[in-house]
Amino acid sequence: MAGIGVLAVALLAGGAYYAMHQRETRPQPALASGRETASAPPMANTTPAGDAKGFAARSAGKADSGKADPNRAAALEPHPGLTLRTGEILDYTADVAKVSNVATLRLQVAERRNLVGKNAWHLQAFAHTQNPLRMVFELDDQFDSYSDAGTLASLQYEMHLSERGQKVDSVQRMSTTGKEPATANASQTQVLPGTRDPLGMMQYLRHVDWSKTRDVRGPVYDGHKLYDVRATLAGSTQSVTVPAGTYATDKVEIRVFDNGAEMKDAHFFVYLAGDEARTPVLLEAEMPFASARVALTKSK
Repeated sequence: MAGIGVLAVALLAGGAYYAMHQRETRPQPALASGRETASAPPMANTTPAGDAKGFAARSAGKADSGKADPNRAAALEPHPGLTLRTGEILDYTADVAKVSNVATLRLQVAERRNLVGKNAWHLQAFAHTQNPLRMVFELDDQFDSYSDAGTLASLQYEMHLSERGQKVDSVQRMSTTGKEPATANASQTQVLPGTRDPLGMMQYLRHVDWSKTRDVRGPVYDGHKLYDVRATLAGSTQSVTVPAGTYATDKVEIRVFDNGAEMKDAHFFVYLAGDEARTPVLLEAEMPFASARVALTKSK
């Protein structure tokens, strides 16, 4: 059941859940300074700067013919109308299989601030397991994203994890060149231009005009590995009832590709309300061992 408490964070982009689910089988990240390269398919590690669009097309090559698609690069471009609301808090409850409220999730827009000379949004997520699951799997995780104010590309991604008494802290400063010096409390991670983390990707999806765009793609780094993520409109004006109320929503399907192959255990749906805020009111996942539903309980 590893990673169940951060299920909703995983639903933001897919790769995050996969990484958390496999944490026990690979080395843990640690707070460090230095330089590293995001774990990625060989094609991504050797892609020249500025060719993120090519990575996205090639990574999903097994899913389609690779023909030119004007929407394919949409997730890599600045969004002219991108506005987040400082202080926004969204609270969720997670149900897995037939067990209700196994975990809670809070998504928060903390502030807008300067980071290494760039205008950035500070985004946060907090995940906690609840009883009875908490009695066997105590989890209290925090994720912090500093994302570019214009594109929501990741500038810094932090994971502060506490699971079954074990604590892990990882602070990663993103670089597209690998030449910037790392700060004292962070490691430098080299990624493709336009790479987002799961929190930045979720916020971006809220700002896509799904009446005009049916498909967006882009690289997403989950703190361990780089994936190609594809989001596709799966339905419009669908009525969804959650504890916070009933909403007319756009249903967005999220698929995750690793080295060109679709990850069969990373298939998700996000339901975005038709209100001005485009609030994500429901997140669903189909996993090998169970289905999960993460529903909005309140917003402020």
